Amino acid sequence: MATQPLSSETGPSSSIFSGNSRIPEDTVFFSIFPDSSLSTSSTITTDISSSLQTLHLGILNSISPFTSSYIWQHEPFSLSISFSSCVCCSSSSSPLPHLHGKLSFGDNLEDEWFTVFLLFHVSNAFPSLSIRVWDGDGEFLLIESAFHLPRWVNPDNSRNRVFIRGGDLHIIPRHLLPEPTLVDSLLFLVEHADKCRASDPVQAAVKNRISEYPERASRNMHSVRVRVPVSVALVLRHEPCFISLAVEGFYDRDIDSMRFAARMERFLSEGKRENLVRVTVRMSRAMYAQLVQQTFQAPKCYRMPNRSDAEAYMEAELGMKIACGLEMIYQQRKKEGVEGKGSTWRKYKESLERSGYFEGLIPGSKEYKRLMENAEEYYRNSSLFSRTSEMMSAPVKRIDEILALPHSVDDFKGLEVPPSDDDSWLYNGEDELNSALQERQKEMELYNAKLKKKQKSKEPQDAGTSSHTNINDFDLGEIAKSMQQFVQKVSSYKGAEVPEDRNLEEVDLDVDRFMKDMESIMKQHGHQDTAVAHGEEGLSSEMDFDDSEDESDLGDTSEDNDDAEDVFMHSYSDVMNEELKNTTLKKSFLRASEQSSKENLGASSAMDEDFTPVDVDFNLVKGLLDSFSSQQGLPGPTSNLLGLMGVQLPKDGKKSN
Repeated sequence: MATQPLSSETGPSSSIFSGNSRIPEDTVFFSIFPDSSLSTSSTITTDISSSLQTLHLGILNSISPFTSSYIWQHEPFSLSISFSSCVCCSSSSSPLPHLHGKLSFGDNLEDEWFTVFLLFHVSNAFPSLSIRVWDGDGEFLLIESAFHLPRWVNPDNSRNRVFIRGGDLHIIPRHLLPEPTLVDSLLFLVEHADKCRASDPVQAAVKNRISEYPERASRNMHSVRVRVPVSVALVLRHEPCFISLAVEGFYDRDIDSMRFAARMERFLSEGKRENLVRVTVRMSRAMYAQLVQQTFQAPKCYRMPNRSDAEAYMEAELGMKIACGLEMIYQQRKKEGVEGKGSTWRKYKESLERSGYFEGLIPGSKEYKRLMENAEEYYRNSSLFSRTSEMMSAPVKRIDEILALPHSVDDFKGLEVPPSDDDSWLYNGEDELNSALQERQKEMELYNAKLKKKQKSKEPQDAGTSSHTNINDFDLGEIAKSMQQFVQKVSSYKGAEVPEDRNLEEVDLDVDRFMKDMESIMKQHGHQDTAVAHGEEGLSSEMDFDDSEDESDLGDTSEDNDDAEDVFMHSYSDVMNEELKNTTLKKSFLRASEQSSKENLGASSAMDEDFTPVDVDFNLVKGLLDSFSSQQGLPGPTSNLLGLMGVQLPKDGKKSN
């Protein structure tokens, strides 16, 4: 028997939109929590609802001077009242009355940061509010201030810690609330806001990003003169924000929507006899770029002026794109409004698939179609269908209302149409990009300089000679010592770090158990491939394990095995040395005897060479110095690595010419 379709009457946090659904990458979310909601019981009263409605209207009135003339990319800034758990929480034991909203900014990142500006403004105007804002990247305000954050902050532990309150950014400290719930953090903010206010550099980094608003929002608008059909001009006169729908329809067009543009049934009812009128359209720079940068051929039914008049043709071409986009979005929304199948239906269908409703049936099969019809019927009888249908049909109904008004070409004759704004910004954006990159580069250099200064201040007193520029006072042993500390430092799963006086959580590796497991595996293959097994063990001895550990791990082996291993290792070493004699590899290493004396070059010294150990520290220092010398004073791997360790090499005085 088929599984019953999921109910669509549940709240936002427990509905089909929660769970495994991914956050859209081009959408910013925000939640506003009044302090009064924290002291309420689980029973929702009329007073709470009235308080939230009053707050809702107050916030919208507060931001209306900034948003009244702003053209949003996809949807305007809006808030709704919720009495359920916040969408930013996976679960909650009790409802939490609050305001929440989301805004799809698409390719226009300005919309997201303008939203952040509005939220900071709301926070200043209403000090008793705590605001959360996040997007597909998570806490993007922390990303903006990454160079100034405390070291403990990371994406894994920042949940329920980042808020906007009183016009400032707040970060709940980990030592005060190790694993806070949303309610815990909100209560902490109310009682101890001064203890969790982010540092001044963090505040400056975030506020600097929104410091140019709202003036920047006005500069982001672009006015352009176009020639469009009368019906399009009338719609844009009454609803200037519908230009975003037109651009969306044009930019996101597909084969199905292109069929609507080919007929132009709604906005070009008279075909080529339709007169074009000249009007000024206001849109965002992102919208203008999306229209201009795409090549699009006018439908056969669309009247275009002669190309000989370049100005008129360019105005008509841009207007044609707007008219076609408006036609496509109108017909598409009309169809989705009737069917009620927008993004809500897609998410509902995905929830059915995840729950196993289709029982692994092949799409298109008879049983699959029967289950799909059952799901569609259930969906049409749900509140989701009515809400989606109403939302999709809203622009369609508004356009129909506008076009029902009496209108003619004469309504747009004799009107003064200002010229288009300069669009050189579209082609000269390299300077702005370079300026932004240089600003980030300066920020990174300042961060590295502070980090380097901090590391130098932590150096022991006996390591001070490493900073001397006099080569006679420079202790080369510090290089080998620092490198040994770096190699011996146990790294975490995040990678190796320069030795520093910090308590870091490291990977807990049971060396004894690891060696015993390796020994067990080697014994299993010992009878079939003894040489390979012992060869692997010989190579593993090069790892930095203590001899005591090796002996304890292998203490249960017999003396015969020990003797056999010794014989094998000697044979293995002889064969390896014999192979290396035919190469120049051994000549690249200096041995201990070569440092003290190079006078004895007879046959006996050649024989003793095989038994003379390689001076690891000397070869290490020599290699680093040779590499540093080849940098000729420029940045390079050696200076960067040693610089992180607090070792400052003096300049090479021999490279004088």
